[in-house]
Amino acid sequence: MLTCKQQVARSSDYLDGQLTFRERLLVRHHLLFCPNCRRFIKQMRLLGATLKKLPETPPADLDSTVERMMRERSRSSES
Repeated sequence: MLTCKQQVARSSDYLDGQLTFRERLLVRHHLLFCPNCRRFIKQMRLLGATLKKLPETPPADLDSTVERMMRERSRSSES
């Protein structure tokens, strides 16, 4: 069985479908028994899906958006 460290090292290749059949079986076997690695893979899938939805070029008003978010964050942390 793979260790969690070995599993994490293979995660990107696993999600990209670049592992051999034997390596995929080892990963799936580990995921059956390790809830932490299952959660990690789920988070990586979510991150990948989120990144695919982002526009390729940043919006023109990115600086003002960041400034607004920083102001809102500082206001909420003061409360």
